[in-house]
Amino acid sequence: MPIVNNHDVAGLARRINRFIDELQKSVSSESSQINAYDLERSKTYLQAVEEYHNWVTSQPQLDLPETHPRQINVEEGPALLNVENESLTDLVYMMSLTRDEILNGQSARQGSGLVVFDSNRLMAIVEKMNAFLDTYVSQVTPLDLPESSPMRSGAEEGRGGI
Repeated sequence: MPIVNNHDVAGLARRINRFIDELQKSVSSESSQINAYDLERSKTYLQAVEEYHNWVTSQPQLDLPETHPRQINVEEGPALLNVENESLTDLVYMMSLTRDEILNGQSARQGSGLVVFDSNRLMAIVEKMNAFLDTYVSQVTPLDLPESSPMRSGAEEGRGGI
């Protein structure tokens, strides 16, 4: 279980882990096409990461002499699956890189906020994921893959109700 001192980094990691889980269990994980709903959801997940980043970096640096270095356990991310949809697999992999870079960056040792280098690294990967959806996925999908589909067993169901 990763341990950080920074509650903002922990918040980013929690969100990214949830988005990875959502993408891997999405309807689109079962075919070569990312349907319109999952494409929109993917974009909102990236927007949520970007907005959380913007919120974190707009806040004043906190003076936390009595509570730093408090250790925060961050749950392990979901296991990365090679789902049927290769584009979703790529997107999930980039999300996991984003999470791991931020968990292992200099910012993880601070009480709050992001070091400029970690901030830039995070946003560069988010920009790459947005470009991937806009300039690659939207151009090449769906693909007709009658000989190689399905390659894998289906995605597991999402969590049930209460």
